[in-house]
Amino acid sequence: MPAHGDALESELTFTRFDRMSERYPDQTAIFYLGERFSYRRLKELSERFAGALAGLGVGKGDRVMIYIANSIQWVIAFLGIQKVGAVVVPVSPIYTSHEIAYMVENSGVETAICMDTNYCYVKEASAKTGLKRVIVTNMADLLPPWKKYLGVLFDKIPSGKIEKNDRVISFRSMLAHPPLAGKTAIDPWKDLSYILYTGGTTGFPKGVQGTHIGMTSYVNDVTEDVGGDHLMEGADTYIAINPLFHIMALGLFMAVGLNKGNTVMLMPVPQVDAILATIARNRVRWMLGVPTLYRMILEHDRLERYDLSSLKFCFCGGDVLPEEVKKRWRERCGIPIYQVYGSTEVGHVAYSKIGVEPSPRAIGFPLKSRECLIVEPETLEPVVGDQSGELLVTSPFTIKEYYQKPEETRKAFIELNGKTWCRMGDFVSAKPTGELIYVERSADIIKHKGYRVSASEVEATLQDNPTVIGACVVGVPDPKVGERIKAIVVLKEDARGVGGTELIKWCRDRLAPYKVPAYIEFRDMLPKSKVGKLLRREIRDDERRRISKGEKGARHEEAKN
Repeated sequence: MPAHGDALESELTFTRFDRMSERYPDQTAIFYLGERFSYRRLKELSERFAGALAGLGVGKGDRVMIYIANSIQWVIAFLGIQKVGAVVVPVSPIYTSHEIAYMVENSGVETAICMDTNYCYVKEASAKTGLKRVIVTNMADLLPPWKKYLGVLFDKIPSGKIEKNDRVISFRSMLAHPPLAGKTAIDPWKDLSYILYTGGTTGFPKGVQGTHIGMTSYVNDVTEDVGGDHLMEGADTYIAINPLFHIMALGLFMAVGLNKGNTVMLMPVPQVDAILATIARNRVRWMLGVPTLYRMILEHDRLERYDLSSLKFCFCGGDVLPEEVKKRWRERCGIPIYQVYGSTEVGHVAYSKIGVEPSPRAIGFPLKSRECLIVEPETLEPVVGDQSGELLVTSPFTIKEYYQKPEETRKAFIELNGKTWCRMGDFVSAKPTGELIYVERSADIIKHKGYRVSASEVEATLQDNPTVIGACVVGVPDPKVGERIKAIVVLKEDARGVGGTELIKWCRDRLAPYKVPAYIEFRDMLPKSKVGKLLRREIRDDERRRISKGEKGARHEEAKN
């Protein structure tokens, strides 16, 4: 058992939250929709929720899906599930019933927590799966009655219809239950904390298992080594904008917020004016965003109305930050944007060092609990000097397999030098200082609005259409969203009346909105290798050359005029 792990075993992320609750009981833990939830209150609500879960028969190792947006209910559910020893399965609240049914079946979920607005999707999924119960809430459930009344009056609170039966339980009723009696015995190395789903590089989403010590390892790294003396305990403020079902957002939420007794401003949706007003009004110091969010803020026409001088530590994850955005942010706010890098499979991997200006296209320095190796992708030989290669990552705290996906596991994890490494699909180089520099990504992964979209998953969905015999999906560079999703499709010879609109609707009915192609191009054939493998990189390079040619033509016309 690694020495670093010995220091982690006595205190996991949710037990550290409990300690902060004892130390700072009256400190605001979560600020949500204008309502403050103290550490004392949040701890009591999470223990009541845990007690209610136990009363329903949910116990150690059982899977509980959180299918809701950023909210106080999300936090209560997450902590309650951990306390009862169950396994959190957090998923995007915009997933379709098709995706939800797959994840419920794959992970063995028997309990799902959803909003009334997406209950219909859970209802559809439950008809095809072994789902036993659904816990339903509304985004304003825990607000004072007068606030909820005003929200309904001015049509600010979305709501949906739900069925009333023994299998549908109110979230509010769960909080009336007595707190969980006693503590659940947890083995940090063996017991799962979560199963997160990732598109990765192939097929349908794959379940990534994380133990309690796995999560604690990178949360500790961020708290102690990245934040260090810059991160105040019980006196700092962090704004949580990114969705908590994402490993980057959840990790920073715990590391900077609840594990340090600090206040988290929890944003249900990334609305720019609300974000800026929250930062200015509450003197927020810490922030995590994606490149698209930083660009949206900089291009906001009311930006100058807000005082952002309190911001000191701004981080960016999900994609490499364009240099022009980084430069404009420094000019506007007088501080750098630091980079965060990681993946669902291996957790948080690298962070910029506070006080050190990130190099162009840098993705940070490896955390002490993660080991990085840069290799030639074909031979797996380490690269020499500052040459680029594929990034491999390993850690003694991670599980090196996808849940019930042996074939996918063999593609993503390899044995090398006596260790099991995860192939990140990203190509990087390293400076002599150890700072990792991003070069390019695998052609299989598309970065759209900070999400990692599996090209193969979108292709598989298109090819399920009875008129489609072939599909290739690529990312087309776009300065505002990172990459737009484009599909190249080959139809059957006898296909009639099928166009891009019909196929986009087909995808929209089966995929989360961020995975749906922006446009579709039809061709007679797709480029393939001699062994029949789709040459996706060739098509992607074609698209980039086309864009480059178009930009040069536009500049030429501009010069003539």
